[in-house]
Amino acid sequence: MRIAVLSDIHSNLEALTCALNSIESAGVDAIYCLGDIVGYNADPAACVDLVREHCAGTVRGNHDAAVAADITLDALPPDGQAAARHNRTHLSDDQRAYLADLPLTLTVDNCTFVHATPDTPTAWRRLTTYPAAQDQFAHFDTDICFVGHTHMPAVMADTMGVFQVRPGHRFLINVGSVGQPRDQNPRLSFGLFDTDTFQYRNPRLDYDIDCTAQKIRDAEDLPNRLASRLYEGT
Repeated sequence: MRIAVLSDIHSNLEALTCALNSIESAGVDAIYCLGDIVGYNADPAACVDLVREHCAGTVRGNHDAAVAADITLDALPPDGQAAARHNRTHLSDDQRAYLADLPLTLTVDNCTFVHATPDTPTAWRRLTTYPAAQDQFAHFDTDICFVGHTHMPAVMADTMGVFQVRPGHRFLINVGSVGQPRDQNPRLSFGLFDTDTFQYRNPRLDYDIDCTAQKIRDAEDLPNRLASRLYEGT
């Protein structure tokens, strides 16, 4: 089965639409989303609707939980708190209920899907070091675990020195962020994976950043810094 994996869309409609168009051309069998559909950008309602329409499975991220009022806004950075308040007012009761009801983990066809870490999903830990990643392999049973949350694409194997996804090893794969990349590369990021051959690709695509950034500037209750970050990839 060929799957696409999206994460950290963060209400960026232009990036999500671009990613979905590319995925349609790739001819995948299913799309999965690792959460944080909302937050930071100006189009939460449209992004929630597109994820509901196109994704076979979606897990809950910390910004989803905050916007749905499942966790306090104090758990987010200041700009994230401002964006969460903005996004709440632009979602219907049904859309907020959808976010609140998303599962924390999914397991499909030898793949685990979780927003942050499989050990304690609601701790919202960031996997930024090799030892931290290695600790997580004891907490999922599949060969592949897809994660997001850091907005930085990475492949982490259960064996030191293995950097490319291939059969015979287990992997944590961070697919990066559709809506707010943070690896100094402003192009959107997502994952394509073949569960039979173990072929994995991390497409990076240009999208209309100017349009997304202008929507942030036009929204009185979104910090302008969020627009600048899109151009910087931070």
